[in-house]
Amino acid sequence: MSKNIFFKSKGPFKLNALFPKETNLNITIKDIKTLEKAEKSDLTFFDSINYKNFALKTKASTCITRENLKKYLPKSCEAICVQSVLFELAKVASKFYPNAEIDYPDNSLKKPNKSKFPGVKFGNNVLVGKNVKIGKSSEVGSNTIIEQNVLIGRNCIIGSQIMIKNSVIGNNVVIQDGSKIGLKGFGFIPLKDKNYRIPHIGKVVLEDNVEIGASCTIDRGSIGDTTIGKNTFLDNQVHMAHNVKIGENCMIAGQVGFAGSSTLGNSVSIGGQAGISGHLKIGNNVKIGGGSGVVKDIPDNTTVMGYPAVPFKEFLKKN
Repeated sequence: MSKNIFFKSKGPFKLNALFPKETNLNITIKDIKTLEKAEKSDLTFFDSINYKNFALKTKASTCITRENLKKYLPKSCEAICVQSVLFELAKVASKFYPNAEIDYPDNSLKKPNKSKFPGVKFGNNVLVGKNVKIGKSSEVGSNTIIEQNVLIGRNCIIGSQIMIKNSVIGNNVVIQDGSKIGLKGFGFIPLKDKNYRIPHIGKVVLEDNVEIGASCTIDRGSIGDTTIGKNTFLDNQVHMAHNVKIGENCMIAGQVGFAGSSTLGNSVSIGGQAGISGHLKIGNNVKIGGGSGVVKDIPDNTTVMGYPAVPFKEFLKKN
């Protein structure tokens, strides 16, 4: 699904119009995408050595980056070197997608026309936006709002008082009462007089057989997507920030928090009230004890505990 179905682009733009001080190239930029998703005529960004492998292989025609990182880009990719990559990215993203800076109310919301949703059961006071699709044998609880263009698969249970926007949901998914899916993440550039919001143009993807507990918040991606893999279960009051990617068959206990852009492998278990810092890579079959604070990458088949989280045997020696 390459086309952005949730936000309408104002592009294309000429590169020298986007960056008049940095380049005189008159090439056309059609969209903004992550390093691994970008194609020819797309603009991307590269702000951390952690993403070197993606940078080396990117197909983007242009990349916003820093002087010390441009050497990792292919020769086919024009480097736009700046002091603050995220600030310049935010300004460009605002030109392409000005309506993604704030979550504006969906003016297309109406009571569902049941003839358009055969085999779907709706509770009281449900509101549905235009172009929403819901598969057969799904149920939607009372006082739930499903905003425009959201896709929901078959045999899903969507509880009461839920908000879903900017999301693609698979089959056999359960979302319990009070959860918020697809809202804008906590992204801005701190400035002296007025903070500059970073548009979030990504979406949330919930794959088949996922369960989301009550009162969870799953933020949509900023440029990429926030994703939860098949058969992963979240307990109540879990928060996932923008761009987090969780693999398959993971179990996440209550009140766990994920900072932005961290990636979890398959079969990861996390105890309650643990915190995962941003831009980390958590391997497969990892176990994280309750109340732990994860601030470094964790390799496959590792059990950690404590703050900062350390291998379990090391934790026992210290305590």
